[in-house]
Amino acid sequence: MPPKKLTNTDLEKIVDTNDEWIITRTGIRTRHIVEEDVATSDLSVAAAKIVLEQRGLKGSDIDTIIVCTVTPDMMFPSTACLVQDRLGAKGAWGFDLLAACSGTVFGLTTGAQMIASGAQDRILVIGADTMSKIVDYQDRATCVLFGDAAGAVLLEPSDEPELGLLDYINEVDGSGGNMLYMPAGGSRHPASLETLKQRMHYVHQDGRQVFKWAVRKMTDVCVQILERNGYTPEDVDVLLLHQANGRIISAVADRLGLPSDKAINVIEEYGNTTGATIPLAAREVLNDGRLKKGDLVVMCAVGAGLTAGAALWRWAY
Repeated sequence: MPPKKLTNTDLEKIVDTNDEWIITRTGIRTRHIVEEDVATSDLSVAAAKIVLEQRGLKGSDIDTIIVCTVTPDMMFPSTACLVQDRLGAKGAWGFDLLAACSGTVFGLTTGAQMIASGAQDRILVIGADTMSKIVDYQDRATCVLFGDAAGAVLLEPSDEPELGLLDYINEVDGSGGNMLYMPAGGSRHPASLETLKQRMHYVHQDGRQVFKWAVRKMTDVCVQILERNGYTPEDVDVLLLHQANGRIISAVADRLGLPSDKAINVIEEYGNTTGATIPLAAREVLNDGRLKKGDLVVMCAVGAGLTAGAALWRWAY
């Protein structure tokens, strides 16, 4: 987590908004922001070192690195390559996975399947984004939402077959791609003086449509993954939703009939950190004892693409 904070009061000095407006509509009070010389790989390496230290491992113990991000250091090489080098993960391979806010769910389920196949033993999945680099601080509808952060999760084979990943659902729907996107910077609209003038290198979002879709889609995939595994929402111990908006989290929990203490909400301090939100939420509940070995956990996220994912876990750590 970068130490620098951007509060709602700070934003009042930058754009036409106020603390009450932001809290009422998003539930966010502050967000952490990187300094100008800090990139996504820097946060990724910092998070990775923490999780390796917790397990008593070195970078050379890792087989694969998956970095889930929409803010890579550069188009190529991948951020995973930069992280691999700085961790000293000799012999590891890796790649960047671009699924926006669903990235970490996609990355964890991808990594888990690689381990289940027997091909890998230790996979480092990192959700990391420096959204402050691509947020337009003239657009009050988007700049109040996003913060910067990274979270790392280490996947290993479970010694207890009943623990670990039970099931997952991952989906994409490109027909909604224009609801949340960054228009320029790729092969469709390469960087030019005109794209800069039109502010096309920033996040563009139809907030109202994204909100409606997010609530409906996250509710639907959570119900679907529980039903096909013989569970009901009442069986869920911890619901780790993508931290996009406090009202979205509350609305999904209400539709599922879950009490607020099971639907984890840490958006007040961090904002929407895109790929890092679910690892951040998991860290909070691990630290305070609300997430324990054997708990039934649902991770769920939606994001630009449009993308959606849900993963059902029997927590193994």
